[in-house]
Amino acid sequence: MSVPLSSSSSRLATRGQVFSWALFDFAHTAFYILILTVGYPLYFKEIVVGNGGQGDFLWGSAFSISMCIVALFSPVLGAVADYGAGKKRFLGIFTAMCVLATASLFFVHAGMIFAGMALLILSNIGFEAGLVFYDAFLLEITTARSYGRVSGYGFALGYVGSLASLAVVYPLYAGGFGFDNLFNVRLSFPVAAAFFFVFGIPLFLFLPDKQRTASLTLDFILVGFARLRTTYQQFPRFRNVARFLVSYFIYIDGVNTIIVFSSIFAMETLKMGVSEIVVYFAMVQTSAIFGAVLFGILSDHAGHKRTLSITLLLWLSIVIIAYFIQDKSLFYGVGVLAGLALGSSQSTSRGLMSIITPQEKRTEFFGFYSFFGKASAIVGPFVFGFVSSYFNQRLAILSIGLLLLTGLILLQRVEERPTENSPSAL
Repeated sequence: MSVPLSSSSSRLATRGQVFSWALFDFAHTAFYILILTVGYPLYFKEIVVGNGGQGDFLWGSAFSISMCIVALFSPVLGAVADYGAGKKRFLGIFTAMCVLATASLFFVHAGMIFAGMALLILSNIGFEAGLVFYDAFLLEITTARSYGRVSGYGFALGYVGSLASLAVVYPLYAGGFGFDNLFNVRLSFPVAAAFFFVFGIPLFLFLPDKQRTASLTLDFILVGFARLRTTYQQFPRFRNVARFLVSYFIYIDGVNTIIVFSSIFAMETLKMGVSEIVVYFAMVQTSAIFGAVLFGILSDHAGHKRTLSITLLLWLSIVIIAYFIQDKSLFYGVGVLAGLALGSSQSTSRGLMSIITPQEKRTEFFGFYSFFGKASAIVGPFVFGFVSSYFNQRLAILSIGLLLLTGLILLQRVEERPTENSPSAL
């Protein structure tokens, strides 16, 4: 099978094409905020599982299983795309998988624990696997000196998408999780799927896929494993990338775990109502917009590593405050800080990875980047769910601080190098 070379492969994307790329961030954050963070976690714990006391453990287990599956295949997917199979093609397949599974959550009722977990696993696999190919487009649409701000713009537009999706479903959540309002709550799940589908279309229409000519006669998976084995054998040449990935593996585990359990922590420990939680996350997303843009610009001037270190210190402060906080009104202030840290940690990590990644291995290394990010999310949510279910949520969230601190320490060993350096210099 022949994969044609794009006629635009020798030039950067236009502003409109960059916007269509960033608009995909706007689209997929509806899934992120409504299915992984606010709506479905609460519905799963309170309605699907009920008062059995195992809600945190089952939610964390389902999330960990999905991340484990994605982690195993992410490097292979990146290698396949580098071979010439096409990033946009695979992004479309996994996006469709996420949209369909998310819409199907509407049919999950009380007691349907297996179905609720299975659909979450399928939808999150589609979401996370697609990001392997979406993130890799960053290296094609801009130059190395602008990775930080363009990545930040993408995340900022994503947080605008989170606010928009929260605004759309707020009337559906206004009645809480009472029996009379469960239809409206379930309706928010296909709304999230539709949001993702509609606003994700421009990327597929306007952003070119800069493919190389390749005769793809072998099975995609075999090609992926072959290139993955080659990269693994060459990995000692890329020690700096390896250092960053180990650090990223640890600190992003803490960040992911905080995000996945934040709404459950707010409801169970701080006794916040559903409407209060929606308002809280609207504040988080608003501050995240500024965090992504401001820290993205800062990273291009002060350096990605320094900016990321500041962000991790901010996360450590948030964990300590959350452990001691008693007044839920003060938790809104924590939300503002969390938004700033969230916007910065995600965009700056992606920018730093772009800086230190050799061009000829870009999609494949972003597969490793995705692998470490996904693999880290296997352990944290599972441990948090276990500690929370058998001890308490405050102790569970405090344990996350150890991950953040360890990741911060290991980050200091990473050298920030531009992409034009040769692989051997890394």
